[in-house]
Amino acid sequence: MQIKIIRIDPAKSDIPLPAYATEGSSGMDIRAAVTSDVHIPPGESMLIPTGFVVEIPRGYEAQIRPRSGLAIKHAVGILNAPGTIDSDYRGEVKIILTNFGRDSFTVCRGDRIAQMVICQVARIDWDEGHQVEETPRGAGGFGHTGK
Repeated sequence: MQIKIIRIDPAKSDIPLPAYATEGSSGMDIRAAVTSDVHIPPGESMLIPTGFVVEIPRGYEAQIRPRSGLAIKHAVGILNAPGTIDSDYRGEVKIILTNFGRDSFTVCRGDRIAQMVICQVARIDWDEGHQVEETPRGAGGFGHTGK
């Protein structure tokens, strides 16, 4: 599948477009297109630009997910993970990067800050009824099966 992507500032093409790191990668690494270093204090979130716009096809979404390396090494992730880029959004992709750690975290131009996964989505029509089919689980949830 081909998806249209546009650099916001083609003159600043030093930031690689999202790309798969390995043959088996599900997500493409997204890099920070900050103009100067951004310091994220502990417990804070910052909106980090990526420098690109995508044209997601109807029936698909782009999911923005955290990078495991940032999570384990720096306690940095994405506040609304997974974030969703809808097929009709045409603005710059930006990442809500959150520092869940105890130390300040610095984002530099070109740093890998997130992953993007393209997923098919189903659209539904509600069939409003009066009851749902019974299952052995029933309404059990929130730890009902024990440890």
